[in-house]
Amino acid sequence: MHIAFYTNYYLPVINGVVRSVESFREELTKQGHNVFVFAQNDSDHEDETPFIFRYPSLNLPLQVDIPAVLPVSPFVDQLLPSLKLDVIHTHHPILLGQTAARKANELNLPLIFTFHTQYEEYTHYVPLLQDAVQEFLKDAINAWLMDFMQQCQHIVIPSNSIKDVLIRDYGLRGGYTVIPTGMDLQPFNQADGKKLRSKMGWDEEKVLISTGRFAKEKNWPVFLQAAQKVHQKHPDLRVVLIGDGPEKEALENLVTELDIAKQVTFTGKLPFSEVISYLKAADVFGFASVTETQGLVTMEAMAAGLPVAAVDASGTRDIVEDGKQGYLVPNDAGALAESIIRLFDTPSQMDTFRKNSFRKAKTFDIKKCTEQLVEVYEQAIQDKANGQYVELEDVDGEQQDNNPKN
Repeated sequence: MHIAFYTNYYLPVINGVVRSVESFREELTKQGHNVFVFAQNDSDHEDETPFIFRYPSLNLPLQVDIPAVLPVSPFVDQLLPSLKLDVIHTHHPILLGQTAARKANELNLPLIFTFHTQYEEYTHYVPLLQDAVQEFLKDAINAWLMDFMQQCQHIVIPSNSIKDVLIRDYGLRGGYTVIPTGMDLQPFNQADGKKLRSKMGWDEEKVLISTGRFAKEKNWPVFLQAAQKVHQKHPDLRVVLIGDGPEKEALENLVTELDIAKQVTFTGKLPFSEVISYLKAADVFGFASVTETQGLVTMEAMAAGLPVAAVDASGTRDIVEDGKQGYLVPNDAGALAESIIRLFDTPSQMDTFRKNSFRKAKTFDIKKCTEQLVEVYEQAIQDKANGQYVELEDVDGEQQDNNPKN
């Protein structure tokens, strides 16, 4: 099968969407398919794999450290027909997502869209913070997303929580499948956390780790306030934050205000192989984000055998079962701190959670998830031939016109 992936960001950008795109690209290739990736340009990055095609891009004049793709490329326009594509799969609804939809229509190909992000949660990046403006933007985004989904043959949804949101808020009724991003567990089995722990001088410390983009929607202040409370009970606490982003300086200032700067290690962005080693070197994974669609970083922590203490929110609750792999708590620093302290104070419970975490991680096998994705492609090809599109209805129950040509 010849598959086109359209994504507004790809390597060298490191985030959950890129991790998902790359994981599926690698496994689809292993299973004998050809995957062509169309993404943003980065003059400082040299692709090590074939079939990666770049569109021009520039940096957004907003508080976002990802490039904006300029979805114009005469070279790609000439190239596409020769690739003999079977499906076009977009990982975003805007910019290259719009290009993907247009090309799918021009080439009479099925369009698949993965709903990676709760897009309405990102309107705060638009520098117009009045409540009325923000409400208008959220409503506009939701209406626009509904229109985009109606141009697709299938929606891939990373978790059941987001499926429920799409059914409730967008009227999604048919043409969707829940497929989480799978994982290859072999690198986790090979990583040496003890060696890194010794190198970093953490042998005598309790290591609490978290990963993610340093952005407002990730709820880092609640995590750090919880860490301060844990430090009061366990002075030997070491807090490790893996990531980068527009809120880094604010978070560095916050740890100083909380008087825990000496206990906090900011690693910056790391290659995924190093992230795994850091996870293996830790004792507990803490997480406070309330905007996840899947909880991929939590899955990775569990693959490293870590017990989890996290805010009970979409994405995370699809991965973690409260009381089995860790604890899910309300969005409150005190509650999160209590759950972390409970883990540190009960080593036997931590051992049980570690085993349960790794056992649960094994259920997200990348091979099985990719086989599901191929089944979606095959169904989408049939649906395109039959003139079928994703089924939506208004929240009041009226069926919408799902044929974008009408």
